[in-house]
Amino acid sequence: MNIHKIADHLNALADNSETGMVFDCQPISGEVDVLQITVEGREELPIFVSVTDDQILCITYLWGSNEVKEDKVADMHTSMLEMSIPMPLSSFSKIGDKYVIFGALSISSTFDDIEHELAVLSNNAIEIIDDMSDYLV
Repeated sequence: MNIHKIADHLNALADNSETGMVFDCQPISGEVDVLQITVEGREELPIFVSVTDDQILCITYLWGSNEVKEDKVADMHTSMLEMSIPMPLSSFSKIGDKYVIFGALSISSTFDDIEHELAVLSNNAIEIIDDMSDYLV
């Protein structure tokens, strides 16, 4: 599995995806090749996919540290920890000064599994931003 196979599959789905979502995939070359996936109607929350020997990693950037109310950081972290278990297929992390939500799949996952993970991650990102709005400026 590699990002180009994933991109070809998702782009070929057009309006025929199992999830009802339309994906637009753009490979980004670099030290590690990354696939930027935008979901139609959710262009502000792209999903970045990388493939290693062990996993397929899907990441969506949520907000920057500077977008969190200073007096609410600890409360927000507590809420994020409490949401981690009931939130399907996704976890929180921080990359530099950016909060992210991510999911990982086995390298042997099917295209249907990958599509499902992307849909769930996108839905979770929308829900998280709404749920955390009280902590954000």
